[in-house]
Order: sequence, then C-alpha cells, then structure tokens
Amino acid sequence: MTKDVRVAVVGAGRWAERAHIPGWLRDPRVEVAALVDVDAGVAKEVADRFGVARVETDYRAVLEDPTIHVVDVAAGNDAHFEVSWASLEAGKHVLCEKPVHHDARETARAAALAASKGLRTKLGFTFRYAPAVQFAKDLIDQGFVGQPYVFNGYEQNSQWIDPQTPLRQAEQTPAGEGEIAVSSIEGYGAPVIDIMHWWVDSPLKSVVGTMRNFVPSRVLRSTGTMERMNIDDGDMWICEFDDPVIASIQSSYVTVGNYPGIEARVYGSEGAIIVRLVEEFGICQTIKTATKDSVEFVEREVPDSYFPVGGDSREAWPSLFYSNLIRNFVDEILGDAPSTQGDFAQGALVQRTINAFEYAYRQRRWVDFSEVPGA
Repeated sequence: MTKDVRVAVVGAGRWAERAHIPGWLRDPRVEVAALVDVDAGVAKEVADRFGVARVETDYRAVLEDPTIHVVDVAAGNDAHFEVSWASLEAGKHVLCEKPVHHDARETARAAALAASKGLRTKLGFTFRYAPAVQFAKDLIDQGFVGQPYVFNGYEQNSQWIDPQTPLRQAEQTPAGEGEIAVSSIEGYGAPVIDIMHWWVDSPLKSVVGTMRNFVPSRVLRSTGTMERMNIDDGDMWICEFDDPVIASIQSSYVTVGNYPGIEARVYGSEGAIIVRLVEEFGICQTIKTATKDSVEFVEREVPDSYFPVGGDSREAWPSLFYSNLIRNFVDEILGDAPSTQGDFAQGALVQRTINAFEYAYRQRRWVDFSEVPGA
C-alpha cells in the first residue's frame, strides 16, 4: 500500500534510533523510504534493524528523488542548516533537530524560504509535544489560569555531573580561561524556552541572567583525556514580557535529577499549572493544577486524546513525546491540523531568545529584545 508521506532520515545516530525513526514508523500514514549517513556501515545496520530499504551516504541523493516528501535532519548540529536549506530549496518539507542555526537570523531566513514555497517545517522541540504540555496549553487557552502572571521553566538533570562522562551531543574544543562558551542554555534550555513562549503568548521585552561553568574539567570525547572545558553547564535567566508577565528560566546538565528533567509552571489570576516531564516511579509526566478557590495542587489525568495510539504515561518519554511530534507534523503536511506549531519561525524566536540571553550575560546588564537581531 502506498503511504501518504515518504520520509528520508538524514543521520543514523542514537537520537534517530530512539526517537525519529520509531516516531515515523508508528504513524500508519508514513513510510521511512531512505536512511542517510556518512558512515555506510552504520546506515545499513540501522536501516536493516528498522526495515528501511534504501541507504545513502550523501543526502543530496534523496533531494533529487521526487517521491520523497520530507527530509528529517537528525545529523550533527553542524549539518542542520546546510541540509535543511538544501532540502527546502529542493521542495521538501523539513523536520530538523535544534538548533537549525546558532544565529537566529539564519533560522528566520530558512523559515521565510519555507513560507515562500508553501512548505511545512518542524523543529525537534520534543517536549512541547508531551501530552501533559499540550493539555496544559489548552487549559491556558480556555482561561484556566486567567491572566498569566509568572512562568517558571527548568531543565535540570545530572547527565554530565560526573566529569569522567564526556559530552555526547557534540565534541567540545578544550578551552582555558576567558569567555564561557554557550552549551546548556542552547542544548538544554531551548525546549523550556519554547514552552515559555508558547504558554505566555506575549512579545518578549527584555532579559537578564548569568551562566556558570560548574565542572571546569572533564574527559574529552575524542582523546579520552581530562581537559579544561570552559562551557556553560548551568545558567539562570529572568524575562519580562509586554503583558504583565515575568518569567524565569534555569537549565543545567550537572544538577541532581533524572533525565529529561523539565518542569514548567504558570501562575495566574485564576489558577496555576505545574507540568513535570521527568521519568520517576515508572511514569514520564505529571500535571497538577490549583485554583484561587482551591489552592492545594492536585494531580490530573491527561485525556486520552492527547496521546498517540497505544501511548500512555508509562511509556518511555522519547517514543511517547516524539510520536506526538511526528503525528502533529504529518497532520500539518496533509492539511489535517488547523495551525503550524513548533516550526522554523518558532525556532528563530527561541534561538533569538538564547542569543539575547548570551548577549545579556556578556554585557552584564538587562538587554532589550529589540537589541538582538533575528526577527
């Protein structure tokens, strides 16, 4: 049977195996038609395991195939923009892991290219697709919290609290004294920044904050030797919005806690919502709510409609959340979703916020969002 959407996945690494490919395969409307990786052996091994018939080592080969509708960019960060841009130019819808580009202006440029061609884009903002986060957004839109006053966002986990554990996401260049390089706030703060903008739904006015390097030396992945790593492995930020909303963002991958370690809270004039996306005691998400007339927070059940088919809160979060992301993207591509969410335009906003955070830290002052290019 011919599928409605045929996908080429570029990158056969760990996250492609855990989230991307299983997410696509879970949707009955989708065929994973090709897998691309510069390492032919890895590509074939992963393709065989998932039943993907076609293997390529150069992503350009799938761009020339008119039967491929979507390119999923799950390769390393350095390839994100190049592959995404080329895929859009070739007329493909694009799912890309974050960030599309470290410069928000380039992400905005890619968003504009997609819009000019009528193409759909999606960022790997995995956690906005958690059923509890989607349910909370609907509660907010229905007026449950009233006028939002305060948002708190956290991504705290202990993946790299041990200096003997090399960073997995990307090789880091050893660095001595000097400016701290951005790491946690971009790689780990981005998802909760995305949720902040989505829930608050108001223009950002100004930001201030700080970054810290708590574990100054760790094992370098490429050499296995202990090196000075002058990177942001913890940070904290305050945000002001046009509406009477203030927010805080805190991220770190050297703080005690289980992965992914996300918590999002919103407090308003009528009620409050707390969502935790942490694998604890056999479940991967919880949502609690309170109102001004009943101030004790009580746990709520997430309605079944927010889950992919067969999903529940005892499922591992990568498959549960990413399956929802894929389902939403396919709905958008086929015209079954009323709006686009988590696309490259949203990615540009999140990246611009990260760029503003870094600029505020370098300047050691409050920074107006208008000072930071990227719109």
